[in-house]
Amino acid sequence: HSFLYLWGPGGSGKSHLLQAACHAADAQGGRAAYLPLAELITCPVDVLDGMENMDLVCVDQLECLSGQLAWQQSMFHLYNRLRDSGKRLFAAGSSSPAALGLELPDLVSRLGWGPVYQVHVLNDEQKAQALQLRASHRGMGMSEEVAAYLLAHGPREMHRLFALLDTIDERSLIEQRRLTIPFVRQLL
Repeated sequence: HSFLYLWGPGGSGKSHLLQAACHAADAQGGRAAYLPLAELITCPVDVLDGMENMDLVCVDQLECLSGQLAWQQSMFHLYNRLRDSGKRLFAAGSSSPAALGLELPDLVSRLGWGPVYQVHVLNDEQKAQALQLRASHRGMGMSEEVAAYLLAHGPREMHRLFALLDTIDERSLIEQRRLTIPFVRQLL
């Protein structure tokens, strides 16, 4: 699809998915840009100029456009430029396009032209599986007990859990230790 919209609450993985799409485009030799609007909204709208030269543009936090008519118009024009040049735009926000509170109806309609998916926050079982999968990709074995311990005693947000797993991985390599509850307890 040339356009995709993801929506859901904070911590549901929307930013992770957009950044993964950018990495995948880069790995295939394409050019991609990730644009977090919460950080860019104080910049002039011309920051979007020339983005149609990218193969994929991922725009995150579209809820930041509410009350920002100049930004909404610039985003609308970017959408059209990307579509006309055969490029892709993936976007994400905290709610469905119609519920974002945008004042520009044409932009709201464009946001719904491609697939629109609601993303949900993982439950504890899914978080444990995600931790175990990430540990496995890093070459570490993580038991269900260690994953449960991390969920019970570590942070609740996935990005913070993954950052903690990075730290644990680094320390386990330095100390040449396996992932056990006593080792994880020591690091927490």
